[in-house]
Amino acid sequence: MVFIVTLALLFGLFLALLLIPRHHKSGQKGNAHSTLNNKDKALKSFSKAEVSLHHKRTDCWIIIKDKVYDVTPYVEEHPGGDAILAHAGDDSTEGFFGPQHATRVFDMIDDFYIGDLKQ
Repeated sequence: MVFIVTLALLFGLFLALLLIPRHHKSGQKGNAHSTLNNKDKALKSFSKAEVSLHHKRTDCWIIIKDKVYDVTPYVEEHPGGDAILAHAGDDSTEGFFGPQHATRVFDMIDDFYIGDLKQ
């Protein structure tokens, strides 16, 4: 009898593990751009004029090393407050690589990549 109960508990645990959704690595969000989408978006390129149209809290794009990122979903979470808006719609390379950023920010930024800057 104990064997059957143990077997039933193990089976239930196994099913629970299959049904529980797996989490992404820290820093990634389920609704953020996936790696697969990043490959598709790498084909897009934006002019500096196009990027400059996205300069608001509710529509915020930035340029870092000639790559374009839509950081709109991150604006409210930014630990530096509105500092992220200082270069919204413009080049943020210098500020991004400043001493205030922890190294995890370099992994997080890829989630927001949408294309390259036209040369």
